Amino acid sequence: MQFKYKKIINDPVYGMINIPDGIIFDILEHPYFQRLRRISQAGLANLVYPGANHTRFHHAIGAMHLALESLDMLEIKGVKITEDEATGLLLAILMHDIGHGPFSHVLEHTLTGQHHEDLTLTIMNKMNDEFHGALDTAIQIFTDQHPKKFLHQLVSGQLDLDRMDYLNRDSFFTGVAEGKIGYDRIIKMMTVVNNQLVIQEKGLYSVENFLMARRLMYWQVYLHKTVLASEHMLIQCLNQAKEVFSQGEHFSISPHLAYFMVKRRHEDYQEMLQHFLKIDDYDLWWAIKQFAESKDKALSFLANALLNRKIFKLELDKKPFSTEEINDIIHRVATKFNLDINHAKNLVFHGSETNEMYNSQKDEIMVLLKNNTIQPFSSVSDYPMGNTIVIKYFLCFPKL
Repeated sequence: MQFKYKKIINDPVYGMINIPDGIIFDILEHPYFQRLRRISQAGLANLVYPGANHTRFHHAIGAMHLALESLDMLEIKGVKITEDEATGLLLAILMHDIGHGPFSHVLEHTLTGQHHEDLTLTIMNKMNDEFHGALDTAIQIFTDQHPKKFLHQLVSGQLDLDRMDYLNRDSFFTGVAEGKIGYDRIIKMMTVVNNQLVIQEKGLYSVENFLMARRLMYWQVYLHKTVLASEHMLIQCLNQAKEVFSQGEHFSISPHLAYFMVKRRHEDYQEMLQHFLKIDDYDLWWAIKQFAESKDKALSFLANALLNRKIFKLELDKKPFSTEEINDIIHRVATKFNLDINHAKNLVFHGSETNEMYNSQKDEIMVLLKNNTIQPFSSVSDYPMGNTIVIKYFLCFPKL
């Protein structure tokens, strides 16, 4: 696919990335997209892997680069894609994470109570009005309303360009080698049959490696015990701050973040969106510095622990922790840190985390066999792909 290129970005993962001119460059320059420079890609993973300071901006550019490579490969294989569809695909993948808030997934339900993909679609529609309908095709692809289904599969699926980039990128910046995948091999094995994205049989092992790499990255990075503990500390810190705000204590923080501290329900969606688009990681860190001076012991404890990397202990188990176990920890925390029971309760939290390697019940990866038949990945892979869900329960509390 031939595009006129406006800029070249030197990316540490892929090398030189071409940025197409026109609407794609205009979107990249937009303040809503530039905000992604201030949103960390891997949440608080840099507390464990100091190199993991890359951003959603990095990731979006990288995913768009993989989309450019995929378009070229599909064109070589005779797949018909118009210029409008190609541009729509690049815009959809470029903007797929524009609805992320501070620290990416960590505070997704703490600030707005909405999934980032819902916010992404709202922002895309808002920008589409601004650009007089130039994002119509991109929105159709993003929402799976476009007649060429394979375009949406490249953006969102079990073998999409989003996952390919974040595995490669997060592996690079964390130094966790197990996350590195053969993305170029997978892209070369892609083709389209009956309007559906399929992988040629000789790419089967590359797909298996991709799925295993994703599983390992979840346990070693995204669900690493220290990362998980720090992220739940941040969530608890924000929830505790909301309680303190409601009791009348005020802090010198961003007015846009303060809106979410005071407002529990957002009746005016557009008002909420305007505040949301003004906050990023820096607002949160500044607020945490202010919370560290709070009169509320639980809030100041959490904020200081985050600032000084005094990460809580996190225990994992295959079964839920009993009420007796949780209450015992609460009393030990109260005694150790000279806190009343109510404050101690706010420093002990529990829940569960899920890691799913592959879902054979939804949007299966389809494989084009050498006899030209198409079979679901779960039926042709040597790996058992029935139930790959692993649930682990956690209990998090200050180190005793």
